[in-house]
Amino acid sequence: MDYVIRPLTAADEPILWETLYQGLQTKGEATPSLDIVRRPEFAHYVEGWGRAGDTGFVAYDAKQNDEVLGAVWLRVPTGQHASEVETTTELAFAVKPDHRRHGIGAALLTQLVKANPQHSAILVHAPANNPAVRLYEKFGFKIVRQSAESVTMRREA
Repeated sequence: MDYVIRPLTAADEPILWETLYQGLQTKGEATPSLDIVRRPEFAHYVEGWGRAGDTGFVAYDAKQNDEVLGAVWLRVPTGQHASEVETTTELAFAVKPDHRRHGIGAALLTQLVKANPQHSAILVHAPANNPAVRLYEKFGFKIVRQSAESVTMRREA
C-alpha cells in the first residue's frame, strides 16, 4: 500500500479523536462506543491539541488522500494526568484495524523518533494483549509496569 506521512497540525484534532478511537479497537473484542474517547483517561491525549510541545505525524492513503490510516503523537501530561513519576512525554499511537501489520505503524514510529531526539524519555500505555507491544519493544520501549489489563512502557533515548 502506498501512503504519505505528514506532520500533525493544530487543525488535526478531529483526526486524532478518530485515530484514538481506532486505537481502542482490537480484534476479537466488541467495538466500543464512540464516546469512550471522551473519558478522562483517554481524552487527555487529544483534548486541546496544538498546545506547546504537541507533535506527531499522520499517515494517509496515497491514492485516497482523505483516508487516514493511522497517527502517532507525543504530549507532555498536564493537570490530573501529570504526576511526579509520569511527567515524561506520553506517546499515543494507532493504525486503523484494516491497515495494521503493513508497516505503517513502524514507519510512523520511525518518523516520530527521528524528528524528536530531544525527548529523552517517552511513556506509552497499552492494553496487555495489544500486539503493538512487540512493535514498541523493537523501538526500545521496555515494560516498567504490568497488570492483567495493561502495560506501561518507557523508552530512554
